[in-house]
Amino acid sequence: APYPWRVSRKSMVKAARESLERLEQEKLSIAQLHWSTAKYQPFQERALWEGIADVYDEGLCDAVGVSNYGPKQLSKIAAYLKERNVPLATAQVQYSLMTYKDSLAVKDACDEADCRLISYSPLCLGLLTGKYNLDNLPRQGNPRRQLFRELLPGAQPLLNTLEAVALDAGKTQSQVAINWAICKGGVPIPGVRTVEMAEENLGAIGWRLSNGAVDELDAAALKVSKPMIQNVFQTS
Repeated sequence: APYPWRVSRKSMVKAARESLERLEQEKLSIAQLHWSTAKYQPFQERALWEGIADVYDEGLCDAVGVSNYGPKQLSKIAAYLKERNVPLATAQVQYSLMTYKDSLAVKDACDEADCRLISYSPLCLGLLTGKYNLDNLPRQGNPRRQLFRELLPGAQPLLNTLEAVALDAGKTQSQVAINWAICKGGVPIPGVRTVEMAEENLGAIGWRLSNGAVDELDAAALKVSKPMIQNVFQTS
């Protein structure tokens, strides 16, 4: 993580070595920058790039990745890493049917950089599960309650399409939403709180939505009047 005190490239290598010690591993599969500091501490950004490339050059990881990088910043770090001959393997961003409209440029940047998009929050904090509506919001005190109250009206046509596609596919809405992310070329990493949720999510793999179903969901997602808000650390 690009903590404020990690302002030198050496601090990134040190952090990687310490992580390997805790994990009792010799090498990381991917060393991933969890967010960009370009928006609030831009002088730190270059040191982070240099440091993560050094982690690779030191043989501490097989590849590197980034998280919460927008298309412009992703293209910049991709160009830098290419100069260093360091493979940029992944870019992790908030990617779901509720962010599709705002994520088109990020996906294009991933394709151009030849890196895989990791889709976090593919169920939009649960809004795409079909469990919530304006009469059944998250419980009082849950910060999602007000958020869903604001998002649901503009998302209703999408949710209706999602429900119809799920019914036609014989799957749950959660499974369809996750499978859609897979069909778009992403690697979804949905959060779970229970074994039942994990088992349901596993039902999203081993099959694919038809091209027609994906097109229907794409069209509905593009019409969402109020998309999910982006992560505060997301760059342009």
